[in-house]
Amino acid sequence: MAMPLRQTIRIGTYLMEQKLRKREKFPLIVELEPLFACNLKCEGCGKIQHPAGVLKQRMPVAQAVGAVLESGAPMVSIAGGEPLMHPQIDEIVRQLVAKRKYVFLCTNAMLLRKKIEKFTPSPYFAFAVHIDGLKERHDESVAKEGVFDEAVAAIKEAKRRGFRVTTNSTFFNTDTPQTVIEVLDFLNDELQVDEMMISPAYAYEKAPDQEHFLGVTQTRELFKKAFAGGNRQRWRLNHSPLFLDFLEGKQDFDCTAWAIPNYSLFGWQRPCYLMSDGYVPTYRQLIEETDWDKYGRGKDERCDNCMAHCGYEPTAVMATMGSLQASLRAARETIAGNRS
Repeated sequence: MAMPLRQTIRIGTYLMEQKLRKREKFPLIVELEPLFACNLKCEGCGKIQHPAGVLKQRMPVAQAVGAVLESGAPMVSIAGGEPLMHPQIDEIVRQLVAKRKYVFLCTNAMLLRKKIEKFTPSPYFAFAVHIDGLKERHDESVAKEGVFDEAVAAIKEAKRRGFRVTTNSTFFNTDTPQTVIEVLDFLNDELQVDEMMISPAYAYEKAPDQEHFLGVTQTRELFKKAFAGGNRQRWRLNHSPLFLDFLEGKQDFDCTAWAIPNYSLFGWQRPCYLMSDGYVPTYRQLIEETDWDKYGRGKDERCDNCMAHCGYEPTAVMATMGSLQASLRAARETIAGNRS
């Protein structure tokens, strides 16, 4: 795990505070979507399926920042749509960083080099560039040629300017252990990004492509083989050790979707950003008025093949905090990652 030590300490302190306050449900990171519009048409995403009137909307800065502050989460992932299409995205980031929130701006990087002057490097800020494979595979997944090359160029430019750069890679049933290894080797060794996040594709109901999502058994086999031979220890993966165990099938957890809530133009989304069972205007209503017990594998058939980060990474993090052995293991990997 390559999370910066300062951030690791901050998150650990935050989790201890929640435990001392005896809070059962609390946010670890907010998934903020200040727009749904995008400049790509990825087969595995359904955000641009919204009506034209919705795609034209942009969340006001005060509303976006206010939602994160209302939740109290120490981290925020700004997604969409493509956040760099929001005319005030730099101001949203600036205000959240000023509040010492750790901000990850998720982007396909098509506009990154054009907009990078609007941002300032900070230990509280990182660009999170979406990379689903090497050139041919990535361009196929986003349905446009040249996107991979532009993303690579943007990553290099951002790193040259002193920004933290992370990546997010989604894997489908068309992937093999070798394709996983190839892209993560490239990101880790050649591009030398700061951290990498990985996720098995989830069957997002509005996605145009419904045929290539991974099941639980496929996911475990894929990552078990990809992680073999010391790869898992070598790669700078932005995940807790127990979540990586979960992907390999060494651990099993319940979903805690409430720990990574989604806030969009429609409000707080129930129960997570991958499923839409309605919206509420306040974070408190989301937590208190959602029947969380009815979600998860074996409870809702839509959850049966889900191993997504938004549901299971928080469970793994809290399991780590509840075990001295797991906490020491995570600390060792964090220190090792910061030395590499």
